[in-house]
Amino acid sequence: MYFSYLYPGVVAFIISVIVGIPLIPFLMRLKAGQTVRDDGPQTHLVKNGTPTMGGFIFLTGFAIACIVAGVVSGDMKEILVVLIGTLGFAVIGFIDDYIKVVLKRSLGLRAWQKFSLQIVLSVILLVIMRETIGVGSEIMVPFTSYQIDLGLLYYPLMVFAIVGTVNGSNFTDGLDGLASNVTAVVGIFFVLAAVALGSGTSLSSSAMVGALAGFLVYNSHKASVFMGDTGSLALGGYVAVTAAIMKMPLYIIIVAFVYVAEVCSVILQVGYFKFTHGKRIFKMAPIHHHFELCGYKETKVVAGFTILTALLCAIALLAF
Repeated sequence: MYFSYLYPGVVAFIISVIVGIPLIPFLMRLKAGQTVRDDGPQTHLVKNGTPTMGGFIFLTGFAIACIVAGVVSGDMKEILVVLIGTLGFAVIGFIDDYIKVVLKRSLGLRAWQKFSLQIVLSVILLVIMRETIGVGSEIMVPFTSYQIDLGLLYYPLMVFAIVGTVNGSNFTDGLDGLASNVTAVVGIFFVLAAVALGSGTSLSSSAMVGALAGFLVYNSHKASVFMGDTGSLALGGYVAVTAAIMKMPLYIIIVAFVYVAEVCSVILQVGYFKFTHGKRIFKMAPIHHHFELCGYKETKVVAGFTILTALLCAIALLAF
């Protein structure tokens, strides 16, 4: 019984490790290197030129494992919706990465372009979820046995939740292995919750955990490849769509609190800087860089955020 939930992760892990072997040298030949901010932690300057767009490593393993799991289980609908959402946001991230690192236009997609694409994709995904697997406007309330029906308010709130989650995962991707570790732990939570609910997303979440484990072979400190926006936007898409299918968008605030903290730190920093004409709340935003500039090593920040996520996921299981 348990093997049926584990094998997508095993398949995704193996494929991700294999894909990384030729892809990383290819990205290096393509000169798809990351440019590190000069105003950031000085320890990051050695990362200049590290190949990015490595999100393709875990996305390949994830996609193949999802298709295999869907065919074997005979229940493809929910898995396919998660796959579409994940890959859809990956495409937006890839466009941004391609403009920045291949076409050498440092700005990439403009903010309004990126947000517009994210909003349009979010709307499309909500329609797909409603029409193909019957996701309604009800959401579960943590720590209770209640569901509330948001009616028409559900759709603008879910667009906000999806876009917020996607950008939260994007900001989280700033340290070696941080976004991968945090999202893998969130993925384990979704596996357990989906098994309890009898949701097919248990298989897609297993695939994501395995794929990220394979990616961490190359992305753990000192990283030989970064996931880029291709990967980080995809991770946010995976979390948001999975939560929406399971009627658990409120749980994102708990299990993906790191995402929330990262995006809020940027909003607060920018807002306070403009309001006070130059003052800052944090030494640097997103907040993981603040802790680095406070003297914590990169590996300790990653470990701390990962442990925090694990504890919050345990609390969310109790809330569930």
